[in-house]
Amino acid sequence: MKKSLIALAVTAAAGMASAQSSVTLFGVVDATLAVGNGSVADRTQLTHSGYTSSRLGFRGTEDLGGGMAASFWLEAGFANDSGAGQATNINNQAAGGAPAGQNGGQGLTFNRRSTVSLSGGWGEVRLGRDYTPQFWGLVVFDPFGVVGVGATQTLGSIITGATSVRASNSVGYLLPGKLGGFYGQAQYYMGENLSNAGATSDDGKGMGFRLGYAAGPLNVAVAASSTDYAAGKVRQSNIGASWDFGVAKLMGHISRDKAGTVDGSGWLIGGLVPMGAGEVRLAISQYKADQAVGADPRTRKIALGYVHNLSKRTALYTTFARVRNDGGATHALNASVTAANASSSGYDFGLRHSF
Repeated sequence: MKKSLIALAVTAAAGMASAQSSVTLFGVVDATLAVGNGSVADRTQLTHSGYTSSRLGFRGTEDLGGGMAASFWLEAGFANDSGAGQATNINNQAAGGAPAGQNGGQGLTFNRRSTVSLSGGWGEVRLGRDYTPQFWGLVVFDPFGVVGVGATQTLGSIITGATSVRASNSVGYLLPGKLGGFYGQAQYYMGENLSNAGATSDDGKGMGFRLGYAAGPLNVAVAASSTDYAAGKVRQSNIGASWDFGVAKLMGHISRDKAGTVDGSGWLIGGLVPMGAGEVRLAISQYKADQAVGADPRTRKIALGYVHNLSKRTALYTTFARVRNDGGATHALNASVTAANASSSGYDFGLRHSF
């Protein structure tokens, strides 16, 4: 009888522990046959991340009681066509832009996200390497999710550098849910330079914010950021919106950026159209850099794609895109090479599996 009671107590304690904390392994493997055509050289390659970025991650949450929780998130990007890991950035500066393990930088790094956080009814405080608020304003309102040959040109030609997508050494705050549709976040990040580094002591230090509203068919958000560099502040801002009509979702965004003496501006308009077990994706986007001296490069892209879902986790997809360059721009698709002011086209054919 005593042994039975002890066994029952141990089982109950184990059940309570498992209910209070959890760890999840997750990931995406996305293989892409990518074809790029340029005026100088073409390229065909088996690559990755044509629909969703390939990744391997671990995340977990512990219930601390009283509505509070502690969480971690470690997510690594990798190239499944070769098995290589992807580079990260340690200080939000070009000088810290390529550590990825040893021996030529092929090691696995948690470059996509590596954070620990505390959350409660008051929101969430998140520490580590994370996506910047200014990035979310582009990805959420791009039908291609800024991935693959169809990704918006407002990111493909952006002039804002290391913090345009993620920032290391960051402290972030996210608003709690259930605020009547309002959401938002603020983030401060550091370059971690020595105080006696002179003009570069503040390089890589900056902050950003994002505020949005999502209710019913409407989602709208605005974001802005500023990052310090000796060569001049880098500023990034955008506003985006989407409306779900049921038969289709229309979305778009406008961006305004600045890097030293160069101003950048861009826009996108596109949509998602459900079609049976799949979805049609289409977009037109443009980015232009206004330079103080010389030509003002501009690239405009059209993109059309289709995703066919074989299941909730597995999909086949294809995308076609074409860019037109002006003002000396040389942007080419899928690693092809094109001359200044020439066009380039690209195709993605792929298989994506998530777990």
